[in-house]
Amino acid sequence: MAGTEVVETARVTEADLPAPDLSIVVTVFNEAASVDELYRRTIAALDAGPRTFELIFVDDGSTDGTFAALERLHGGDPRVRAVRFKRNFGQHPAMHAGLSRARGEVVVTMDGDLQNEPEDIPRLVEAVEAGNDVASGRRRARKDSVGRSVPSRVINGMLRRFTGVAISDFGCAFNAYRRDAVEPMLGSIGKQKFTKALVLSGGASVIEVDVAHAPRHGPSRYSPLRLTRLALHVMAGYWPQPIQWIGVLLGSVSSLLAFGLGVYGIVFWIGESNFPGPLFGGVAILSVLGIQGFILALIGEYLGRIQRDVEGRPIYTIDREF
Repeated sequence: MAGTEVVETARVTEADLPAPDLSIVVTVFNEAASVDELYRRTIAALDAGPRTFELIFVDDGSTDGTFAALERLHGGDPRVRAVRFKRNFGQHPAMHAGLSRARGEVVVTMDGDLQNEPEDIPRLVEAVEAGNDVASGRRRARKDSVGRSVPSRVINGMLRRFTGVAISDFGCAFNAYRRDAVEPMLGSIGKQKFTKALVLSGGASVIEVDVAHAPRHGPSRYSPLRLTRLALHVMAGYWPQPIQWIGVLLGSVSSLLAFGLGVYGIVFWIGESNFPGPLFGGVAILSVLGIQGFILALIGEYLGRIQRDVEGRPIYTIDREF
């Protein structure tokens, strides 16, 4: 009960405070080791400036001491706010929880693992204040592994094609937004991945800002399987007519493959009097089956979305907040 009373008191106090100029939304998951340093460096970067600000941490179901550290920071600084999910729901639902609670006219989003350097926050904010809706972080000298960076380039290319926005780094979570550019998209943020792509698809103006990128401590949470599912999500979410296009591709590839193998088979048959039909027939069948499997995976992504919408499940549930 004592804990509940503290939370309620904090909420009343925050309601009485004027809205800050700037909101910093930080998504964290098992980041107990970095929360204190992140707070210290963020405060140092912003305290010298003219803007009032708040820090909103969203704990995506951490199982270490992350939320306890946030409670301690809140006790010493009322500008620190926090939301704790009942379990791990993912980065994008966590982003929605932070963005929907942000009160500043400019909102900065970032991860809590210190791959993003808080010292770059003022540069992102200044880019928005110069008249842009979005300041898109562009990671220079990226420190990710090849297994992470190559799929990321592929997904970035897909998003450029599907959204029509020619920026180089859709995957960077370190960005600044004008709040009135984010608010119209709050109904979709969290359900749809890539918050930045979603905001930009609504016509928001954007400028890219180079930001530092530190190596990650510990293994990446993005396995090859998860990256594949992410690519399917991008296609289902941002490509308006994927089934039609893939159907055309399937027909074209299958026809060209059949034609090429047929011509080769005739030439080989005439020249060698021995056409290797079973071998090349098997290659053709496997190629078609591979493409069909991809189509089924994409259909599965659509069906999963339909199921979630029909059930009306919340994208996250909250354990505590202050």
